[in-house]
Amino acid sequence: MKSIVIKQPGVVEIREQEKPVPKEGEALLKVLYGGICGSDLGSYNGTFAYFSYPRTPGHEFSARIESIGPNDRGLKEGMVVTCNPYFNCNHCYSCNHGLVNACMDNQTMGVQREGAFSQYITMPIERIIDGKGLDARLLALIEPFCISHHGVKRANVGPSDTVLIVGAGTIGMLAAFSAKSKGAVVYVADIAPAKLEHALQLGVDGVILNTNDEVLRERVKEITGGNGFDVCIEAVGLPSTFLNCIDAACFGGRVVQVGVGKRNADFNFTLLQKKELNVYGSRNSLTEDFEELIDVVRKGGVPLEQIITNTYSFLDAASAFRDFSQSNGSMLKVELDFTQVE
Repeated sequence: MKSIVIKQPGVVEIREQEKPVPKEGEALLKVLYGGICGSDLGSYNGTFAYFSYPRTPGHEFSARIESIGPNDRGLKEGMVVTCNPYFNCNHCYSCNHGLVNACMDNQTMGVQREGAFSQYITMPIERIIDGKGLDARLLALIEPFCISHHGVKRANVGPSDTVLIVGAGTIGMLAAFSAKSKGAVVYVADIAPAKLEHALQLGVDGVILNTNDEVLRERVKEITGGNGFDVCIEAVGLPSTFLNCIDAACFGGRVVQVGVGKRNADFNFTLLQKKELNVYGSRNSLTEDFEELIDVVRKGGVPLEQIITNTYSFLDAASAFRDFSQSNGSMLKVELDFTQVE
């Protein structure tokens, strides 16, 4: 079979690999579609904190079950599924307290362990999630939707909330979908006008062109009457955008850190005390998030398909990563199609 490998920063190869053989308790899956995540792009650019080279990337995907043994999950050969890609140890302090998404030895597919961007993969049966007939292209978007949804749930967003999402990439826009589904008023800030225009087309209540900190500060005052936003969600992974969220949050507000980066933030931490802010980290998601969102998307009303702006054959992965890296904000979700090559 063929696999995509990031050999080193900026270098993507298609390699011939042995087709995997499932062990007891595993299923063999044929990958259908895979989404290039911001972390995959960071791995390609050499900026992602957790990645090591060389490695097959990919943790958001859909697949068809090729072979599977008896199981109590109702899973059968031929079903189109997605998977929970965060492998937890089951014995650390976090796992013992139910925080399996924040396992102290977490291994995410495509980051700390081999990823899904191969024609075939094996997966533990308990990690496989029935797609319930959802189109395979949309099913590959459930994982990033879960990342965003988990962050929105951390902040307990409700219909009385005003929400600012800093970052209009895929995770930011999916966070907007999730917050809107909770009845909140949602604004999105970004430096890319094209992304903000797309955000408006996707139904957010307003946008802010974040050209500099002072412009953002003034727009926040205008929109909120000087109060600040009830909830601010950071979906970029930069110190500056984290500080944007701290500044834009109201007194007693909630800030959720979803983005991942390598750099340190230098700020006056007393602002957390002065505003009595609630600051939440949000890492990965839970299987229940996958199951919940599959049902949400199946019911309609979430324009998930409009997140996909570009699709490449997986054999053109090098071009996909290069183009995405150089897109200057014109690409949102880039998917790889594994269905055309047997």
